[in-house]
Amino acid sequence: MELDKNIEKLLEKYFEATTTVAEEATLRDYFAQEHVATHLEQYRPMFNYFSSAKEERYTKQVPLKPRKKLDYRWISAAAAVVLAFGIYFGADSYQSYHEQKQAEYAYQETKKALSLLAENFGKGTEKMAYLQEFEVAKAKVFNEN
Repeated sequence: MELDKNIEKLLEKYFEATTTVAEEATLRDYFAQEHVATHLEQYRPMFNYFSSAKEERYTKQVPLKPRKKLDYRWISAAAAVVLAFGIYFGADSYQSYHEQKQAEYAYQETKKALSLLAENFGKGTEKMAYLQEFEVAKAKVFNEN
């Protein structure tokens, strides 16, 4: 009975993760024996599993392949060639890209200017309608006199 109460206290400490290694060994030994209190029987498979899992070993052979050595001289030479290629052809590409952006900017500014001109031209044609009425009225006046 005294042992069961001690084991219960050790179980509480075990689940709170405050037991020492010696106390855990006591728990393993208790659950490894034949006589275990019936209310503690539920913990037996857990401690028996830990004991049996400790004994398991991996017995298969793992084939190890030797690593291939990289020849860094060829890699560095290839990187230098790619870098030179990028510098040589990149300047032309950048120049054409820059010119394209300038042309795009000029196109957008011209488009703004023409839309402003069209807007003001539209205002001017509205005034021409009044001028047309004036011409009709003037024609009536001069034709009747």
